[in-house]
Amino acid sequence: MTLTSGGGDGLYVLLKTEEEADGTVVETFSSSEGVLSAWGPIQHGGPVCGILTRAIERCQPRVGTRLSRIAVEILGPVPVDEVRVQARVVRPGRRIELVQASLEARDESGEWRPAATASAWRLATQPTDDVERHADPVIAVPDDVGVVDTGLHLPDIWPRTGFISSVHWHITESGDEPGQPTMAWIKLLRPLVEGEETTPTVRLMTVADVANGVGARLDPLVHTFLNADVTVHLHAQPAGEWTGIRAETSVGPDGIGLSAASLHGSNGPVGRIAQTLLVERHGPFDA
Repeated sequence: MTLTSGGGDGLYVLLKTEEEADGTVVETFSSSEGVLSAWGPIQHGGPVCGILTRAIERCQPRVGTRLSRIAVEILGPVPVDEVRVQARVVRPGRRIELVQASLEARDESGEWRPAATASAWRLATQPTDDVERHADPVIAVPDDVGVVDTGLHLPDIWPRTGFISSVHWHITESGDEPGQPTMAWIKLLRPLVEGEETTPTVRLMTVADVANGVGARLDPLVHTFLNADVTVHLHAQPAGEWTGIRAETSVGPDGIGLSAASLHGSNGPVGRIAQTLLVERHGPFDA
């Protein structure tokens, strides 16, 4: 196992970079304890989304374009160990192109296996500030957002370790009333990759997966509600260190749920996220 520890380190440490015959860049990372999920000894979906988005951003980047939709499929548990990531352009285009990335982890025999994939549309940009509008309300970053201690307003059942301790939480709307979403402002406390500055889109993708927990309406003592995917649409480029998540959850009658949220930056609403949930009884916090 390759595990990195230390409160000031990145969530991942880049171990090596290789280039395959077709020009695809493959990067291998060690994982820190900061990626640990609350659901068990596996990686939280947030860092997985972040490292896949980082690979997509770095794959044949072009000036005058940006990512508009990023969809991550979590194929199975990602161990807190070495992972390797690669990306390639599968649909090139002058105005619209599709980029795909994959994350592999080692199985019990030591062989690499697919653990998560991502695809993203990268679109050409042009000035549209004269027709700019937002479907979601503009919510300002609270003045005291940096004062609240990490995890102060989280339910006591959630452990203050792993990825939960790698972000700063500030909850401004509890969502206690029926039909009222929960509003939380989240800040990543550690760089995604040690020694690198995390870009705004990668930063948002690394924390956006917590929408499932922010908008949770089920007791984790009774139910688990793991998400199988993460889909983010960005109509604006995120700005600032804080990501606002206004989240709600719907649960159907047959064990399938949906977490949905609007995403906000210091520049206003920037997009939306949706996550498919597998709802099951008896969670990891059984007494």
